[in-house]
Amino acid sequence: MHSNNFDLSNYFRRINYTGPVTASAETLQAIMRHQLFSVPFENLDVQAGRIVSLVPEDITDKLMQRGRGGYCYEVNGLFAMALEALGIPYRFVAARPMFYPVRRPKTHMAVVAEVDGRQWLCDLGFGSYGIRAPVALDDLDSDISQDFDTFRLSRDAKGEYLLQAKVEGEWCNQYGFDLTPQEWIDFAPANYLNSTHPDAIFVQKLVIVQHLPEGRVILLGNMLKTVTANGVEKRQLTDDEMSSLLKTREWSGLMSAVFSQ
Repeated sequence: MHSNNFDLSNYFRRINYTGPVTASAETLQAIMRHQLFSVPFENLDVQAGRIVSLVPEDITDKLMQRGRGGYCYEVNGLFAMALEALGIPYRFVAARPMFYPVRRPKTHMAVVAEVDGRQWLCDLGFGSYGIRAPVALDDLDSDISQDFDTFRLSRDAKGEYLLQAKVEGEWCNQYGFDLTPQEWIDFAPANYLNSTHPDAIFVQKLVIVQHLPEGRVILLGNMLKTVTANGVEKRQLTDDEMSSLLKTREWSGLMSAVFSQ
């Protein structure tokens, strides 16, 4: 994944990272967490009636120069640019979201990196209950604790991986994937579907997810959900409360950036 306007030093400033710059599992974990806590998941372009651009230079400009967030192709695409600059081998994989009531196509995109002799699932763009650090693909059928979250990765006889998250005490399927490498252009149809199809959640509702070291804040439509080690709090917001929230320091820049274009 290459972008002519991507610069690794600028990327590190964007994600507030000052640690080691090595092609190692330590650096892989560190930059994933720093980006996750610095670059929000958001679908504001879709809500404004725009098709999300997959041009690498547009992604770099949006997420780095303009301080925006994005959804899976954008945030994982930016992460892949950093991996390439660091010399860490990786592949894009197509994943099938499994939290819908009906079977869905493989519209999600994640990254599998190879470092220190192991393969690692990296994903900064699954929204509400995405992983918070790389997951080793050989760490199967065991509870994987990440901060206050618990995940589990399993594999079936066909080689398909299944990622689950424990949500309010119950194991919930998140998505399935295999290791067939995907080219960047392969995600263009899925991106168009997610940007335009009336059944796509990104078309139906505003979605903003800000991950934090101590938890995550999720805005889905006018439902505000706060997830911490102490549990989950949900609150339905009025229109006035929505307006006030979106003017706060954390999200006002996102809103002004998208709706001033």
